[in-house]
Amino acid sequence: MIGREAIARLIPHRGAMCLIDRVLEWDLERIVAATRTHRSPAHPLACRGRLRSVHACEYGGQAAAVHGGLAAEAAGQQALPGLIVLLREVHFACDYLDDLEGELIVEARRLMSAASSWQYAFRLQHAGMELASGRVAVMARPDLVEALKSGGQPDC
Repeated sequence: MIGREAIARLIPHRGAMCLIDRVLEWDLERIVAATRTHRSPAHPLACRGRLRSVHACEYGGQAAAVHGGLAAEAAGQQALPGLIVLLREVHFACDYLDDLEGELIVEARRLMSAASSWQYAFRLQHAGMELASGRVAVMARPDLVEALKSGGQPDC
């Protein structure tokens, strides 16, 4: 199992914005992760104490980022930071995530990988029920490498 500390080394998200708690399984094509961060009263994406289902897209994007980091590490490289540039075919089965007890399961499956962009399909589940699904496209931002190395936050 890959825990939160290892995840934080793989992605640019820091502190409470690192939404994935642990990786349950992964291979070069997909990742399955788990989290309880949706229950945090101090969730950085919550508005008026509620976490809307639209934020499932960020969970999917972060699962993709963790997968990219693990795949790069397995190849003896370091993944470039990236930004979500497109969401497609996104579907939601609930309005809010914060009221769900227990863990959320996040799965991301790589659809396409190039030197400067990636596409993933994602889905978010709770207790066997699909809460959200969609596709996310990410563009590499090599210009952010130095800012992240120095501990700074990207100026996006």
